[in-house]
Amino acid sequence: MIKTDVVILGGGVIGLSIALKMLNAGREVILLDPEEPGTGTSYGNAGTIAEYAVLPVGSPEIIKKLPSLLFNKNSPISVKRSEILSLAPWLIRFLYQSMPKQAAKNAQAITDLLANSRLRWEELADQINGQSILNSNGNIYLYKTDSSYESGLKDINNRKKYGLNAEMLNPSELNKLEPNLNFSEGGASYFPDGAYISDPGKMTKLLLDASVKKGCQVIKKAANRIERTGEGVEVTLADKSKVISKHLVISAGAYSKKFAKQAGDHIPLDAERGYHVEYDMKDPLLNRPCCSAESGFYMSPMTGRLRVVGTVELGGLSPEISRHRVNHLEKGALSFFPNLGKPSREWLGFRPSIPDSKPVISQSSKGNDIIYAFGHGHIGLTLAPVTAEIVESIITKSKPPLPISEFSVQRF
Repeated sequence: MIKTDVVILGGGVIGLSIALKMLNAGREVILLDPEEPGTGTSYGNAGTIAEYAVLPVGSPEIIKKLPSLLFNKNSPISVKRSEILSLAPWLIRFLYQSMPKQAAKNAQAITDLLANSRLRWEELADQINGQSILNSNGNIYLYKTDSSYESGLKDINNRKKYGLNAEMLNPSELNKLEPNLNFSEGGASYFPDGAYISDPGKMTKLLLDASVKKGCQVIKKAANRIERTGEGVEVTLADKSKVISKHLVISAGAYSKKFAKQAGDHIPLDAERGYHVEYDMKDPLLNRPCCSAESGFYMSPMTGRLRVVGTVELGGLSPEISRHRVNHLEKGALSFFPNLGKPSREWLGFRPSIPDSKPVISQSSKGNDIIYAFGHGHIGLTLAPVTAEIVESIITKSKPPLPISEFSVQRF
């Protein structure tokens, strides 16, 4: 049996950020992940550091559009029909959280959590020598028609209630920022405080290397069960070996639910199936991530490739790729860049989704021997540094960087 101070379940960007934070605080850390750390959803995302993502997925507007959104397989939000019954409890909670009062409350909490995300990432990138792949030249939402531009203007004005810095651009103004996008109508909203990581896989590898250099032990084995004992929190691995620690952090993304249940907490977590396709190219077509507001996907310039990523498909953890979702991304990309051709590769990953769009960053209901750090949805990459700060405050019983009651497991 191996004993240590802190065990972290899950080697995505959240778990890796927590590992480095705790190592810097002088703690012994073991990271558990059955796969190579940083190769899951933390690798396959849009790369955005999105301080502007202040609105929850659930909103009054979503309620109005819900039937068409959920049952149109090409909509930005869809549900696998075979999973509707199993998703029903989650969807009921989602509808409640989409009511005006709840949505506004959730937006304020998310806004508070997102504050200074870019600054925190700049500080983290400095620590791990990742400055060259962190780009601070903003992000863009695209509106291809005048009507979608008007809808976008309402959306941005709503976000500005929460202190968002955004500029509306007409087609000629957009062309100065992104000359390869040819718009005859519509326009864009530009978020100058946004940033992006041009190689999320490389950034998570830098996090891993920095943690290992400071003494983190990485065990590439699956955890089967967690249990409180007189000596600490015991984790039984797939090969029946055991690891025991003073503190266990559950940051296993979409796979976290069963471990929280073993710790005594029932959390309404489900999986969003996220997709991307990539097009290899020497020179980028874009200068920053651009999101198609109508279709709900990003086009992000990555190192040596263009990544087209996004939309929401609720439907569990099946590894089977939905061809129509991949086709939807391909068609969307071709609508902006008709000469792209066929993608070089495609990918499926799983985002941890909670009905109120707020992550669970909290000690368990039975104490801070077990800490939760999951459920970040579409903004896990953005929120990794602040999540690590909050987890450190829970473990050390020090003052957190912001009020954290809204992210407590007790809200369920």
